[in-house]
Amino acid sequence: MSLIHGLRQAVHTSRGRVLLTTHFFIAFGVISAAVQFVGQVFGVSFSSPGSVTVISLTACLAWGLVRAYPHSRISRDFTHPEMTITIQVGDLLKEDADLVVGFSDTFDADTTDNRIINGDSLQGQLLDRIYEGDLRRLDEELTCALSTTVPLSTETKESKPGGKLSRYPIGTVAVIGSPRRRIYCLAYSRMGNDLVAKSSMDDLWLSLGHLWTAISQNSQLRHVAVPVMGAELARVHALDKENLLKMIILSFIARSRARPVCRRLTVVIRPNDIEKVDMLEMRAFLTAL
Repeated sequence: MSLIHGLRQAVHTSRGRVLLTTHFFIAFGVISAAVQFVGQVFGVSFSSPGSVTVISLTACLAWGLVRAYPHSRISRDFTHPEMTITIQVGDLLKEDADLVVGFSDTFDADTTDNRIINGDSLQGQLLDRIYEGDLRRLDEELTCALSTTVPLSTETKESKPGGKLSRYPIGTVAVIGSPRRRIYCLAYSRMGNDLVAKSSMDDLWLSLGHLWTAISQNSQLRHVAVPVMGAELARVHALDKENLLKMIILSFIARSRARPVCRRLTVVIRPNDIEKVDMLEMRAFLTAL
């Protein structure tokens, strides 16, 4: 998070202004009491009260800004059940954790010419960086993981000229990778025959429920990292990134209180998206849960 963006959130958002004002007056009260105490008890007089006032107000403002400044990583520990939820800016694929990657119902992964899957998407980066561009190996692992799941329907080459033809139910989770680092491939969008993926709030909420079930069955309560799903190519237009983030966390907490999912969940925000998320609001949201 850039300094300018952080200061903008601290000054221009309603929650930032409340925090700034509150901590400014707290600091002002403490400094005022200290000055009066020194003056009355020790008989100290200030030769330039105007300068003291300016310095005091500057210090109070600086303290208010420090307290209201948003951080790029916020976290909260819960006791029922014992778990930690972290929201941070970063690179999902660099997390030392099991990963969640969103897919469409056809589990397409081919990034050739960006025709079916965009190479800049998380799926594209998964293929490029984790599977070193080996599409065959990724597809083989997906096929193996889906071998016990019955496809919902099958397209023809005429109706869907590009990509895979088998369609799986929304919410299907293909668990790939290795026991050391599992990757949960979650089908939460529908790939149109025009190769445009679309999803909805209902699809996402349903899919998250299936995701937590799969994680609780496979993760052995290990650390899991998940992206802010639905904001880009899946086109969940009804919610912005901040509300999608809240939706993911609410779904996780609701499921965790019925059955533990994992001991630590990290929701990773892409650096390019941080200006679309009010981290002060997210800190208050986590605190209120």
